[in-house]
Amino acid sequence: MFLTCRGLSAAALLLLLSCLSYAAGAELADKLRDDSELSQSTAKSFRRLMPVRFYSLLEQNPVANSTLALRSCTIFVPTNEAFQRHTGTTHVLYHITTAAFNKDQLPNSVSSDMEGNPPLFITKNRNGDIFVNNARIIPSLSVELTNREGKRQVMHIIDEVLDPLTTLSTAQVQITNPDALEFMQKADLLNIGESRLRTYRNQVLMAKKESLFQAAGAHTFLIPIDDGFKVATRSSLVDAKVIDGHVIPNTVIFTAASRHDDPKTSAAFEDLLKVTVSFFKQKDGKMYFKSNTLVGDAKHAEGVVLAEIVKANIPVKNGVVHLIQRPLMIIDSTVTQFLQEDSKNGALRKFYEAIMDNGGAVLDDINNLSEVTILAPSNEAWNATSINNILRDRKKMIEILNMHIIKDRLNVEKIRQKNANLIAQVPTLNNHTFLYFNVQGEGADAHITVEGGGVNATVVQPDVAQTNGFVHIIDRVLGVPHTTVLGKLESDPMMSDTYKMGQFSNFNDQLNNTQRRFTYFVPRDKGWQKTELDSPSAHKKLFMRDFAYHSKAILERHLAIADRVFTMSDLVKMSQQTDNVVLPTFRDSLQIRVDEEAGRYVITWNYKKINVYRPDVECTNGIIHVIDYPLLEEKDVVVSGGSYLTESSICITLANLIMITVAKFLN
Repeated sequence: MFLTCRGLSAAALLLLLSCLSYAAGAELADKLRDDSELSQSTAKSFRRLMPVRFYSLLEQNPVANSTLALRSCTIFVPTNEAFQRHTGTTHVLYHITTAAFNKDQLPNSVSSDMEGNPPLFITKNRNGDIFVNNARIIPSLSVELTNREGKRQVMHIIDEVLDPLTTLSTAQVQITNPDALEFMQKADLLNIGESRLRTYRNQVLMAKKESLFQAAGAHTFLIPIDDGFKVATRSSLVDAKVIDGHVIPNTVIFTAASRHDDPKTSAAFEDLLKVTVSFFKQKDGKMYFKSNTLVGDAKHAEGVVLAEIVKANIPVKNGVVHLIQRPLMIIDSTVTQFLQEDSKNGALRKFYEAIMDNGGAVLDDINNLSEVTILAPSNEAWNATSINNILRDRKKMIEILNMHIIKDRLNVEKIRQKNANLIAQVPTLNNHTFLYFNVQGEGADAHITVEGGGVNATVVQPDVAQTNGFVHIIDRVLGVPHTTVLGKLESDPMMSDTYKMGQFSNFNDQLNNTQRRFTYFVPRDKGWQKTELDSPSAHKKLFMRDFAYHSKAILERHLAIADRVFTMSDLVKMSQQTDNVVLPTFRDSLQIRVDEEAGRYVITWNYKKINVYRPDVECTNGIIHVIDYPLLEEKDVVVSGGSYLTESSICITLANLIMITVAKFLN
């Protein structure tokens, strides 16, 4: 809320006192001292927000004093917490502009009062928050008044200290308010840390793209540092189109204000080449820009390239510069090289460490593949407590790592094509283990999930392109169960019919019990749909609540309960020693035989062969084998006069009738 001096509240008076007492004179102090409405708690609250250090800097600066005493102005005041986080010099005049703007009046940029008048860029996020460069204006703490000269003045409280671009103290010449081109040309004299920009600057000059970096307005410039060109041939791949792909015209992206994963059109966006650029931040605080070449050409391959931000939010005359670790758009590494390059401190560092901690043979396997796709868990994914239990089991870890590797080049579009009519099933390097992809939505709104070894993961960053394949970053480690049998049934779209049937019969209640070990042969939804073709009336009643008792009896046949779980490999070995494997179920037992045929598992039950669609879906309290058809035969189902009974139910009913008849006879 903004207030004029005539209607100034006691709290607002205190807010202004600290920084404006020298302009308002003793009258304001007297008014504050005599204001009985001002409570001590309110005073303490505002003193906490208004840092003494900033006011002392204001008082020591003659230009700031003169501005506050004589001119209209807007001043952006950082909080105490902002000062505590800030390191380095605070430039007071960079926080002042010599025109009064309330929040609704702020234009896209304002000139600061610092030497050279470098601009401050004003942006707004989707929540309506207003930012000055990378600092957010705290909405409830803006104040407006008129000084003794009748000049309108506005104060906004911000959550960060504003940092201008400054010259090194050792430089012989002062550089004030450079544009992006001058920034690159004189980077060695500027206070930007140890990073050097000579390689990229030379490529810009060779391509004659100076005008792109001199363009007036407010743009975002992504500049790769020299360390990103250690690959010998990489600099030669930076042509005019690649340089265009590092500039987002007419948009300033400051990291605190920007929406994550919101693709922006780069300067390389035309009929034959379309490149977008977006910003995102990981949970560990690391920030990245990524290019996505949607339409490529002979020199510029389609796909995503990631680059970590080395130094963010450097304001220049015509926008903002971010220094990035490597150039975007350029795809010149194999999957193996990408993982090695990323291993130091990148987004997949822990995945690479897991490979190397287990002998590194998995990396050799990846390197030997001419085409490969990696489902790479993010660094955060490795923090799950369930993973700690298996880290020392090298054999298990190698199986898990191989589960993330596909011997094919699969981008999202190819996965979508495989997924057109069914959930895409893709083999991995882990023998007998498949991944199951599900794609929903289109383009940037696409939501991709992958299931492997009982774990459902979301693809958080698809299509990171390499010369021999793709890397998709996922949010979980596949093959490390984190949910019960019930949790898996509930969340997996392939098992929804079995879950529904178990819900209305209360059969599912037991499946959350972590004291038991279940081996559950779960018919997939397509399997139940086949029964509808074979016996429509019986299928209908299976999913009716009135026939829950009978549905439960059928599901019990599919569930083995023991002190251990039975993998498909276990069942094959057991079948080799006997004609039929007998597994204990809730009421009786299940007699099956399991064989491996052409790399797939096949169950024989009651002389009927049923394919295993997904073996060994691990859960925290058991294992699920997804099968192609329920353990159900025509003679199991009796449909007559609207009634439905399983064979076992009929036997029980007949036995009861016989007992009643005998009892009557004896009486």
